[in-house]
Amino acid sequence: MVAVEFWFALGRGRRARVTFGFDDVSLVPSSVTVDPKDVDISMRIGPLTLGVPILGAAMDGVVDPVMARELGKLGSLGVLNLEGLFTRYEDPYAVIEDIISQPKDQVAPFLQRVYQEPVKEKLVERCVEEIKSWGVLAAASVTPLRAETIGKRAIQAGLDVLVIQSTVTTLRYLSSSLQALDLEKFCREAPIPVVVGNCATYEVALELMQAGASGILVGVGPGAACTTRAVLGVGVPQVTATVDVAAAREEYFKSTGRYVAVITDGGMRVGGDVAKAIASGADAVMLGSPLASAQEAPGRGHHWGMATPDPNLPRGTLVKVGIKGSLREILFGPSRVTDGTMNFVGALKASMGILGVRTIKEMQKVEIAVAPSIWTEGKQLQREQGVGMGR
Repeated sequence: MVAVEFWFALGRGRRARVTFGFDDVSLVPSSVTVDPKDVDISMRIGPLTLGVPILGAAMDGVVDPVMARELGKLGSLGVLNLEGLFTRYEDPYAVIEDIISQPKDQVAPFLQRVYQEPVKEKLVERCVEEIKSWGVLAAASVTPLRAETIGKRAIQAGLDVLVIQSTVTTLRYLSSSLQALDLEKFCREAPIPVVVGNCATYEVALELMQAGASGILVGVGPGAACTTRAVLGVGVPQVTATVDVAAAREEYFKSTGRYVAVITDGGMRVGGDVAKAIASGADAVMLGSPLASAQEAPGRGHHWGMATPDPNLPRGTLVKVGIKGSLREILFGPSRVTDGTMNFVGALKASMGILGVRTIKEMQKVEIAVAPSIWTEGKQLQREQGVGMGR
């Protein structure tokens, strides 16, 4: 099969590449099917193994130390935001109550105010130690500018995985006023796996891998609470972005023998989206709003992004996701809904069974079809009645 890349002319001397998101594609059933009970969905980040290839996003409405514990007990991994409310306030839950009670037009300025409280190193240590005390892996995120300070303090407290994350993280950051993080030196000296993100292109991903990242987060602006694509006009749909970053992983593995995990971050609403992300080349996914709807989530049915409280240019909003059920039900079922927003693990295993694959690596090679009618074909009654795929 010959791969063809499509481009459109924008005007004289300029052209645009055709890219695809989750709603643009579908997965093609195989001539062989597999019992979902025989499917292995485990994945690795450096030397660490996760039984469930789903990470909880580093957002204050999604992961607190308790949610990190619950995710860890279920074989997943919750990433705590080390620059979030839980490292700024002794009682972050009171602040969350205030956030979710704000009128819509007051949410952004209120978030900007509460996130001006300084991060406290004693709370960073306390959060990490609390997660570790429950016998699960501890993962947390920092922005590149705070990796040397907060990040290293968390590592000293016993952190297992550090995520260095910003809207777009590149190896080459140019600034006349700020000292860029020496990512290659940091990864080389870190005693734990370092996951870096976010990015959406082959070239950037390859450079981050060459710098020593153990994992790459893929996604610029697709999240339910994120407005980056509107505010800044940047982003690449997640299927294409994941395929491109996965291609960088394969090229890097071929030349070095070191495997780097690709983690699709954001834009997944239903189980089918998770399956499509893995089929596009991801080793795991990072979920925000689906996990924010768990009873155990700290946002009490609400969700907001990391860039929402930016003091100069907010790039997110507060969204109400509701509470669908327990974390176990959202990950493993049983589901009480028909729209794919519960039992994500069961959906992934069932999809893999229909596609005839037994492992994540095999899933990354299944056939993908461009299918713009996948959400509309034959679904008129569902749309009219607001049920199933018509919600």
